[in-house]
Amino acid sequence: MALKDHGLHLFRSAVGTVLPGPMLKKALALETGRQPRLVVHGRPFELRRNVYLVGFGKAVLGMAAVAESILGDHLVRGIVSVPQGIQATLQLKGMREMLLKPQSCIQVIEGAKHNLPDRESLKAANAIRELAEGLTAEDLLLVLISGGGSALLPAPVPPVTIEEKETVTKLLASKGATIQELNTIRKALSLLKGGGLAQAAFPAQVLSLILSDIVGDPVELIASGPTVTSPRSVQDCLQILAKYDLTGIVPESVRTVLSSPAPERDPPRDAAHVHNIIIGSNRLALEEARHQAEELGYLALVLSDAVCGEVSTVACLYSLFIQLVCLRGTENDPVKAKVGEALSSLAAELEIPGLDVTDTLNVLQGSQAERPVCLLAGGETTVRLQGTGKGGRNQELALWVALELHRAKVSGDGTCLEKHEALFLSGGTDGQDGPTEAAGAFSSQELVGMAEQEGFNVEAFLSNNDSYTFFARFQSGRHLLTTGLTGTNVMDIHAALIKVRGGK
Repeated sequence: MALKDHGLHLFRSAVGTVLPGPMLKKALALETGRQPRLVVHGRPFELRRNVYLVGFGKAVLGMAAVAESILGDHLVRGIVSVPQGIQATLQLKGMREMLLKPQSCIQVIEGAKHNLPDRESLKAANAIRELAEGLTAEDLLLVLISGGGSALLPAPVPPVTIEEKETVTKLLASKGATIQELNTIRKALSLLKGGGLAQAAFPAQVLSLILSDIVGDPVELIASGPTVTSPRSVQDCLQILAKYDLTGIVPESVRTVLSSPAPERDPPRDAAHVHNIIIGSNRLALEEARHQAEELGYLALVLSDAVCGEVSTVACLYSLFIQLVCLRGTENDPVKAKVGEALSSLAAELEIPGLDVTDTLNVLQGSQAERPVCLLAGGETTVRLQGTGKGGRNQELALWVALELHRAKVSGDGTCLEKHEALFLSGGTDGQDGPTEAAGAFSSQELVGMAEQEGFNVEAFLSNNDSYTFFARFQSGRHLLTTGLTGTNVMDIHAALIKVRGGK
């Protein structure tokens, strides 16, 4: 198998292990008997045909289908807000296990095209809020949450409109704001985020099952924490706007809400009626990819499940790692020392949680130089929008890695690359990278050189944030990773596969 085939296998295996159905089956168990109980990670909840279900996110349709099959007639009613077109996509791909049965008591509302809030997702949010507000102390609200939930649960605080909230989100994203910063603003502008949904459901018990799509799995930030009460800091919001020079640009209604103290909420912040449980994460996906890579004969290392930072900087980090893999077995090599110092310096600058460069290099140095290597990582990078092109963070990262490897070869420091094959893959586990039909892209050390021979200026595409156009046009899109919506979402998977040319 070629490196590309291996990379595709690893990506699909990683996504497969975090599909919503299998994860929910592991998390939920129904105990029958005189008093039926729903047991979640050892915690029992009494069932009396008193369960209501709501969900929002890219993976909740599959989660809802499994939940309904487990709960049976204990489930009274449900509403889920899911991405536009996901039912048709899953039907087309034959993934019927992720679809609700025809007679389901769960209503499905599709919206948030291109992961942006719209009128349909607002309709869903209003319906979910109405359901929650009608519950009593005898009821149990099962909340299913996954990545993409923020855009699928928009309920702006008046007088902010959904269009104005979308404007703020786009402005922050275009400036390279982190997901943490985006969600801090989203929570402050929302009636349901930041614990608002849990507040609406009181006094009913709230059981929230979460598929994490944020570095570090912070429950208060995933989908902007609708079941996690968190105080709103006026100062934090204003500092974020000031950081990106947006204070005078955002709509006046947004400034008014963000600068106003948050209303007091009862019950107290400890919210004893709420239970938040993470059932899936990027780490689970990476461990499965590592296992599959080892089965294929690779020395497989997971660098971190919390990679973040601007794509061009992260690409430089991966390029340096790849070069050092190619330099294994060399002693007293000045290029190796130079690359190692650059890698350590850049890793310190990025401060990626869990990344131990020294330990990784020791493992690589102690391995056989002929053994192929697979470096795995996950997380979510950011893109600073400077152009008007079309792309996504995964495609842009892959293209940047190709450019960095090309630059290393041209400079002479990357001559070790000539003796090796190297493939880099970056893909979104949800199957959608930005406003494109691609999940990500593959790249290699030869890609930029081949592109230049065909008249493509890679740096020009990158400066215009036009990675998708490049990959779609170059070699008829052969380097695009296209999976369609997967029905899950645990951030991104990055993989670098390196082997000696002619080796197995």
